[in-house]
This record gives sequence, structure tokens and C-alpha cells, in this order.
Amino acid sequence: MSQLNDEQYKRCANALRALAIDGVERANSGHPGLPLGAADCAFTLWHDFLRFNPDDPLWPNRDRFVLSAGHGSMLLYGLLHLFGYSVTVDDLKQFRQWDSITPGHPEFGVTPGVEVTTGPLGQGLAMAAGMALAARMAAERFNDEQFKAIDHAVYALASDGDLMEGISHEAVSLAGHLKLANLVCIYDDNGITIEGETGLAFSEDVRRRFEACGWYVQRIDGHDPALIANALDAASHEKEKPSLIIARTHIGYGSPNRQDTAQVHGSPLGRDELAATKQRLGCAGEPFCVPADVLELCARKVAEAKLLHQRWHEEFQAWRRRCPDKAALWDAMAKREVPSDLLAQLIRAVPPEAAATRTLAGRCLQTAAALVPALAGGSADLTPSTNTAIKGSPSVAAGAFAGRNLHFGIREHAMAAMMNGLARSGFFIPYGSTFLVFADYCRPAIRLSALMGLQAIYIFTHDSIFVGEDGPTHQPVEHVAALRLIPGLAVWRPADAVETAAGWAAALMRKDGPTALVLTRQKLPVVERAKGFSPEVVLRGGYVVDEYGAKPAVTLVATGSEVGLAVAAAKLLLGSKIHSRVVSVPCLEQFLSQSREYRDSVIPAATVTVAIEAGRGMPWHQVIGEKGLFIGIERFGASAPDTVLAEKFGFTPAQVAEKVKAHLKR
Repeated sequence: MSQLNDEQYKRCANALRALAIDGVERANSGHPGLPLGAADCAFTLWHDFLRFNPDDPLWPNRDRFVLSAGHGSMLLYGLLHLFGYSVTVDDLKQFRQWDSITPGHPEFGVTPGVEVTTGPLGQGLAMAAGMALAARMAAERFNDEQFKAIDHAVYALASDGDLMEGISHEAVSLAGHLKLANLVCIYDDNGITIEGETGLAFSEDVRRRFEACGWYVQRIDGHDPALIANALDAASHEKEKPSLIIARTHIGYGSPNRQDTAQVHGSPLGRDELAATKQRLGCAGEPFCVPADVLELCARKVAEAKLLHQRWHEEFQAWRRRCPDKAALWDAMAKREVPSDLLAQLIRAVPPEAAATRTLAGRCLQTAAALVPALAGGSADLTPSTNTAIKGSPSVAAGAFAGRNLHFGIREHAMAAMMNGLARSGFFIPYGSTFLVFADYCRPAIRLSALMGLQAIYIFTHDSIFVGEDGPTHQPVEHVAALRLIPGLAVWRPADAVETAAGWAAALMRKDGPTALVLTRQKLPVVERAKGFSPEVVLRGGYVVDEYGAKPAVTLVATGSEVGLAVAAAKLLLGSKIHSRVVSVPCLEQFLSQSREYRDSVIPAATVTVAIEAGRGMPWHQVIGEKGLFIGIERFGASAPDTVLAEKFGFTPAQVAEKVKAHLKR
């Protein structure tokens, strides 16, 4: 791309600064400090290095820019406006307002050009690492000697806060281990956080930390366009290591009374300070007014970028004709295609037998991987326990990205966030696994998966107190309920082979949100279902297993390991002349999304509803109503064999039957 002289860089960066502080001031809310400080780095990156086309924001080979320091969102919105995206001056004026496309933190799916939803510090940097990994994996599948269909870079702009958060340590370590040289992080090293100088709590040698993790590190003055460009150029030519550019900047750059203070981090400048700052920057005048020469320079860059985009598409069409097999794989992965008979094929992969659902899910995975080339993933060093290795596929490693098995190491935080980056790549359906009790480590990233509507599959095993002897530290009692509280997350807790296959099928067919598969360590019996049962009904999230007696007075609703328990209890109740219906609800969210007519047909209002689950019961109250009963666990578990725990916690068929009878007598 064409280079500008220092005066032109400064005018453009200052115009970007002015847009940012005008937006914050108009909203009377926001963070002016980072946009003022990081504008030089951001503009130089976008003008000189970034490959994009504002008319095609989802171009597969665009460079990605992730504002990990999402509180500085007006910087990104200003960039999108200057470089031709559908972000108008009116949109900038609506910063942080209801129904605007310029929310307080960048949100994927809301603003054209925003790659991922950032805000929780460290998540953006970890997602960028996932994007870089996805690019390397895609390149291995699609590129040939004549054409690099995928060779884009991933750039992240991170703050002191991003690097303090523990997730960044995990992501940085794994990115360095994998030698993701297509990942470049600009560290906005301004020395200030909300409470004051970073020295209050942060004194590590960032350079040595990243170098120890295998990164190529440069340190520059973040306000010198020539140094910024040289550093970015050097990073683009580094082929063995990810790059960190430590850009020393002044937070609130240009503000006469707020520069280098904590006060400029998250508060509007105020009318007088705003005017003084714009005067110092040479941007005095009407709010949101960009000089004509700046607009012209940005338009020139956009025109050049569009030519690159056009050339890529021309070469891409020639590649499609030359490499039909690769092109077919591209289409299948880009569309995340699944066969129309996916559920039937998965059911055939798991013949009915007593088994742990983690074992059954592992068998389903092998068939799913053969049918769905976009599927790739791994575990947080727990694959032998979670059964999540794709057999016959090599492991992904530095310099070897053709495989589908990912080794995240003992890094649940980074694993979940990098899955979001993989999902946003446009080619992969990522899965990651760990024990359910460690879902809390993944939770912030799962929440972002749901917020972005990403197809990511979280596999959680060892799902209840029946983990047994490991004790309460490893026995999740609140985790299923906590996961169900995340809007947009589908939580599947299957009871046997059919339901496990249905859970996997649902996760692979659901393209607009994440799925959690919650699986047992212990063996479960095959569920006895009524004649005429059709497996497709399981995909509705809840269905009638069977009835025990002609006129049920009670409906026993259960999930996972408790479905078999409900069936056994129903048989005992029948012996006491209490008729019951057993209902399995492997996915509460999916069941509640069904019509009222269907839900009432499964759980009749005329019966007393009893929900049974080895965990906390809060979400079940929307099913059982005021007259219902929840049989669960409202305390931590204990260390003992699972059979002992079942008796001590009231989870034997006889104990459940007695609780139901006592409740019916009230």
C-alpha cells in the first residue's frame, strides 16, 4: 500500500482521535483514553497493512483486526467509518444508544467489520489466537503451489488489562508453542489503568514473558508512524513466531490536562477539555467533521484494497476449476454441511448397550468427523477421559496443521476462547472438552459464544456427584443449572446412546449458537421406551419415555443418569397403585422452545410434576410449577463410591418413590 508522509499520518490519526472523543462526549459515556493513545498504531496498521474490502466484510482471506481492548470501541468505529464500511456519521453520533450499530463494546453481528465481540479483557487476544490457528489449518487444506487461498494475518490491539488477565497467559503460551507467525499483537503500553499507574499491581517484564513463550518482540514509540510501520513490516516478514509490538503510548494523547492520567481512561473529557484537545490536535471545528484530505487518503487506500480483493477472487475462480476436490472441501466446510440423515447415522454408530455417555459420545464423534469435515477440536489435556480424539487424524502441531486433533494443554480459559476464534474463521465447527466442574473456567468464553451466536461445541464429562471418590472438588452440583442460565446456550444431558446421538446431531445442525454436551463417567442402562418411539422426537428436547399405569397422576421428569432412575421409581410406584409417566428432557432449552401444545402433551397440567436431577434445581421450577417437586442436590457432594453416594443423597429408586408418595399426600 502507498505510504504517507509524517504530516499526513498525523492528520489522519488526529481525525480518528477527534471522531472518538466526539462520540464519547455526545454519549456522555465511554472511554476516550485508548482511542487518543492508540490512534497512530491503529491508523498505520489499517492504511499500510490491513487487507480488507468494506463491500465484502466476510471475505474469507481478509486480514482480521481484533480490538481486544474493547472499551476503546470508538477507535474501531472511527476506523470503519474512515475506511468505507457501513458505519456513517449518524451511527457515530448514536454511540452507546439504544438500537445503534455502535454499542459500548464491539459486538459481532451488530456492526459491519467487527470480527468478534470483545469487552471482557483478554478474550479478544485469545480469540485472535484461535483465528490465527484456524487460518493455518485452512491454509493447509486449501492452498496449492499456484494460489494461496488463505494467507491472511490476524492483528490484535491489546491493553495492559488484557495482558494482566490470566487468559492472556494461556493464549500467549499456546500461540507461541504452535508458532502462529500469522498472529500480531500490538500492545498499547500506556502505563495506566482505572486505579492509576500500572505499577500499582503490574511490574513484570512483558517483553521477556512473551519471548519466553516463543514470540518475536519489538518495542517502539507508539506515536511515531515510521517506527510503527517498520515494526509491522518486520512482524509481517516473521515466519516462525507470533509477534508482539510493545508500543509505548500516552493515554489520552493530546489532552492538555488529562493525558497520562487515570481520569481519561473511562470518562468523557468534558466540553472545555474536548475543545482544548481538538485545538491541540489541529481538529478544531464542528463535531464529527473529517477533513477532506483525510477522506481522500482513506478512499485511496480502500480503492487499492478493493483491487487486491478483486485479484484474489479472479485467482480463486481459477483455483476452483483447477482443484475441484479442494473446492468441494472448501464449500462443505464454509457451509458447515451435515448430511440430511445425520441422526440416523449417529444412532447406528452407537448400538444400545449399558455405557457411560462419555464413551457413547466418543463413538458418535468418530462418525460425525467422517461426515462433517469442518469438525475439529480437542481437550484441555483430558482426551483419554473425555474420548474426544478423532481417530485416524494427526494432531495439530507447529508446522503441521493438516490434522483435526487439537491439544490445548491444561488451559480451559484459552481453549474456550480460541474455539470462538476457530468458529469465527468461517471454516470450522470447533469442539473442546474438559470435566464439567471446570466449566467455570470456560464460562466467560461460552457466554461470548452465545452472545455472538457461534457454532461451538463444549463437551463436559464427569457430570455429577457420581464421579465418586474424587470428592466435592470434582463433583459438579451447580454447573448444569449455571450453564442453563446462559441465554442462547443449548445444554444437552443425554441418558443413553439414542439421546447422546441426538445431542451430537443437534449440536452439528445448530449453526446459530453453542451447545454443551454434559456426559457421565459412570455406565448408564439403556432407557426402556414405549412401543412406537421415534428417535427424531428426542431432537425436540423432551419427550415421553413411557407410562406406568393407565391414568398417570404424576409425571417424573429427568435427565441423563436420572432417567433410568425415574423409570425404576415409576415401576415401584406402580406397585403402590400410583400411575406415572416418565419424561426425559435431555435439553431443557430446546424443550421450552417448543409450542405450548407440545409441552402440555408431554407434561400434562393435570398431573403433579416431579423433576429429578443430580444437581441444583433452580431452572426446573419453570417446568414443575408451584405444586411440583424437585428431587436433587442443594449442597456439595462427598468423597465415596458412587453407589454409596446414591444412597446417602437419596438417589435410589426406593428413595425417589418414597419422596414422590410423600409429596402426593400433601
